[in-house]
Amino acid sequence: MIAPSKSAKAGVVVASLALMSFLGLLEGNNPAVYADKLAYNVPTVCNGHTGPEVKVGDVWTKAQCDAILIQDIEKHGEGLLSCITVPINQNQYEALTAWSFNVGVGAACGSTLVKLLNQAQYASACNQLLRWDRAGGVVVRGLHNRRVAERELCLKPVLVEKAIA
Repeated sequence: MIAPSKSAKAGVVVASLALMSFLGLLEGNNPAVYADKLAYNVPTVCNGHTGPEVKVGDVWTKAQCDAILIQDIEKHGEGLLSCITVPINQNQYEALTAWSFNVGVGAACGSTLVKLLNQAQYASACNQLLRWDRAGGVVVRGLHNRRVAERELCLKPVLVEKAIA
C-alpha cells in the first residue's frame, strides 16, 4: 500500500516506469508540438505535456520527452497523494495518477472520485473514472477508452507472488 499525504518520491520513481508505458498507450507520443483540439488548442508535446516552454513548431527529442514525462508523473502523483487520506495500492496509484495527469490535480482533488476514495469506497471511486469521458460536454471515444483502461487498472488487485523455497 502507498501511504497517503506524504512525499512518495521513491514510490513515484518505481511507478514511473510502469506509468511511462501506460501513459504512452493512453496519450501517444508526439515529439512535434501540436495544438490539442480536446484541450482548447493548448500547445502539447510528447505524452501530453503542456506548459509555457511548449511552443508550436518545436520538436522535442526522445530524451526530453522521457525526462518531462517523469517530472509530470512526479508532479501529478505527489499532487494526487496530497489529497488522499486512505492507503491505496500500486494499481490504484498508477491508474489515478494517469487520470490526474489528464484532468489536472485541482480537478482530481476536488472530485467525487477522491471524496469516495477518502471514505474507503475503493470500487465506487474507481467506477467514477468512467464519468470523466467528455470534452466540451461531449463524450469523446478516446477519452472513454482511456477511462475504461484506467478503471480496469484501478480495480485490478495487486498480486503478490509466492516465494519458491
